[in-house]
Amino acid sequence: MGLALALLAAENLPKAHISLWDSRSPEADISADPRTLALSLGSLQLLKRLQAWPQAHAQAINAVHVSQHSPAWGRWAQAEVTLHAKDEGVDMLGAVLPYGRLTHELQQRWLKLSAEQPHRLQSRFGHAVKGLKNLPLVSRQGSNAACSPALKPDGGAINRHLSLDATPGVELDAGWAEQVDLAVVAEGGVFAQRESSVLDTEAPRQPLKHDYQQTAWVGRVTLQEPHRGVAYERFTREGPLALLPLLPSSDGLHQAAMVWCVQTASDPVAELNDAQRVHVLHTLLHESVGPITAISTLKSFALGLQAHRTLTQDRTVRIGNAAQTLHPVAGQGLNLGLRDAYALVNSLRRSSVDAALRQLEWQRGPDRWALLATTDFLARSFAWQLPGANTLRGLSLAALQSLKPVKSMLARHMMFGQR
Repeated sequence: MGLALALLAAENLPKAHISLWDSRSPEADISADPRTLALSLGSLQLLKRLQAWPQAHAQAINAVHVSQHSPAWGRWAQAEVTLHAKDEGVDMLGAVLPYGRLTHELQQRWLKLSAEQPHRLQSRFGHAVKGLKNLPLVSRQGSNAACSPALKPDGGAINRHLSLDATPGVELDAGWAEQVDLAVVAEGGVFAQRESSVLDTEAPRQPLKHDYQQTAWVGRVTLQEPHRGVAYERFTREGPLALLPLLPSSDGLHQAAMVWCVQTASDPVAELNDAQRVHVLHTLLHESVGPITAISTLKSFALGLQAHRTLTQDRTVRIGNAAQTLHPVAGQGLNLGLRDAYALVNSLRRSSVDAALRQLEWQRGPDRWALLATTDFLARSFAWQLPGANTLRGLSLAALQSLKPVKSMLARHMMFGQR
């Protein structure tokens, strides 16, 4: 996220001095990181404009199929809805690719730009940021920069008690390093990591937090039949189960990334071996997925909501997982962060730093809070023990499938967010 924002700022704020801070060494090979990303069409288009889209490693999403595993009763047991790219007049709804491939492409593009413009683009790889602190506001002689954001994709705690007559200063373990006009925190991390972040405990208003008491098991499955670019999401009693299409493996096998969410207290996955997991998946997934022939080693992580009430605090901005960690039920966390980054840079092009931050808050609020509310509602609904809840969810899917204008509106929101 920090790399994408740095590229956006470098190309759209030609007078800005930009420092990118990252604890990772630039020599570290990140391309092999197999974690899977699902990007919307809007995110894909943005990355293409930045010349940082690894086309050769991306699998297009041609359709999204959402269905519900049979409820306890009701004629809506097989309720389902399918969104097709062709129905929206686009080539694809989005794409799936490895995290490492995208990060490598973004980093190479940044290093190229910073080498071409060393007077204003600074790379601070291999330096973990210890914190931010108020420093007296000083005049920048000879500088016409609209802002000098210190972008912090990975690092430690920061102090946000800033006033408009002071600017953030970046602190390293060795001491203070740089004074900036705007600091953007774009560090990653899942819910459990964000729970223990000093970054969140020092905020003037504590973030919204909720532990869903759910576990996500992630890995890959091998399919007997081609996936045809279809992403599947299945609502089960335990939680959502998603398969995201991947490019064929080097030996030609059909693969999909899997996110399997279950209730932690009654986790049905933890004690199973691979063969048993494949058998259970066959009972849960929609029949159109076809047989699963193999499953990779799975990793698990806790699921919860943690969302800051605002993106900005004085002259510090949070984007991506630094602003919120979401349940993966909608698969929109990274896309939301990229839209925040685009809106921030776009506002800085037209306004002063303080005016741009005020604009960012009201401009991004509807999209951000709509997604937060939707994912939170869906995540909590799997813990409800209300009679008929599953049937009601199935009825909603069936109704959505028949309401083409509403279905198209949903597809557009998935591709581009709320506009």
